[in-house]
Amino acid sequence: MNDLSDWRNHHSASILPALGRPQRLLVRGEGVHVWDETGKRYTDLLAGIAVNALGHAHPAIVEALTRQAGTLGHISNFFASPPQIALAERVLALAEAPEGSSVYFSNSGAEANEAALKITRRTGRSKIVAVEGSFHGRTMGALALTSKAAYREPFEPGVPGVVHVPFGDEAALRAAVDTDTAAVILEPIQGESGVRHHPTGYLSAAREATIAVGALLVLDEVQTGIGRTGAWFAFQHPELGEGIVPDVVTLAKGLGGGMPIGATLMFGRSVTQLLQPGQHGSTYSGNPLATAVSLAVLDTLAADGLVDHAAALGERARERFSALAEVTEVSGTGLLLGLELRDGSAKDVTTAALEAGFIVNPVTETRLRIAPPLIITDDQLLDFADALPGLLTAAAQASAAPEGRA
Repeated sequence: MNDLSDWRNHHSASILPALGRPQRLLVRGEGVHVWDETGKRYTDLLAGIAVNALGHAHPAIVEALTRQAGTLGHISNFFASPPQIALAERVLALAEAPEGSSVYFSNSGAEANEAALKITRRTGRSKIVAVEGSFHGRTMGALALTSKAAYREPFEPGVPGVVHVPFGDEAALRAAVDTDTAAVILEPIQGESGVRHHPTGYLSAAREATIAVGALLVLDEVQTGIGRTGAWFAFQHPELGEGIVPDVVTLAKGLGGGMPIGATLMFGRSVTQLLQPGQHGSTYSGNPLATAVSLAVLDTLAADGLVDHAAALGERARERFSALAEVTEVSGTGLLLGLELRDGSAKDVTTAALEAGFIVNPVTETRLRIAPPLIITDDQLLDFADALPGLLTAAAQASAAPEGRA
């Protein structure tokens, strides 16, 4: 494709339409900004859906990727590499996992949850309790855990044994967890259904219920982990996790800072021993390139104080957004925020924001998701808060204009 101006036709002629129609052709990025083929610049407040923790083309990632590519790129799972071992040890230390814990590396959050699902089957039980509004991925096992019927129904019958309980209903959760239950899986904050917090006490109730029947508690931290919420893991927030220790935690997104990598953390020797050699695997598990970049991401987040920065800036952003008459609720923690709009379509506002040079995401009909790179500054994030009232006006005007005349 030599003529970038014709990229839409090339895309529709060659890319599976299941991915939808792309909004722009992005050709480069630096820091919190990206540029399209026309040279227009955008402030990226979505970070590739909470992936690009260090933004775009960060020197630490470029250096780690270049250095590792010059030594070992891929070696299969017949061998180990120094970055693979170092990353596993680092992640377990950050999670404060007990002795005997372990990590399985994969390529995505869905794959991390597939591994978790296989671990739960090794308990000898098959019932999984998940929560309405959940999103755990679109591979067949992860899809069964995902709540949204529109995602699951085209592929039924799927993996059996999953029960979805109403969001926020502790009594329903406790009632569903019985001696047939292998595990409860939930996100500490539901990302795809609107950046929703569970009620106070919900995670501890899930932990109590699973312990009572000998089931596992699986926390999907694919979107919330690795500093996104102002802590290394969302369950480590006292008000979210309430001091619980899970059995399994899944990670991806921010862990690789843009490199495809997922991780399934098994807490303690008893959980680690559930999967025996040969019962799970992946050709790319622990790939040296991905693990080297992930180490650079963790090193940079720690050295630059970006986890604390996410917590502090998230609070300042929450105050600014909450002060806007156009916003009725601000949910989330750290730099994972949901903005409930008083009026207007979140999709229309997202379109107006893109025209104005901001990338955000409509997670419901009336709610925007903000998940910027953790390197973002106050001015860069709060510029969007200043612009939001005008974006709502622009969206309303565009939707009211006669078709074809925006």
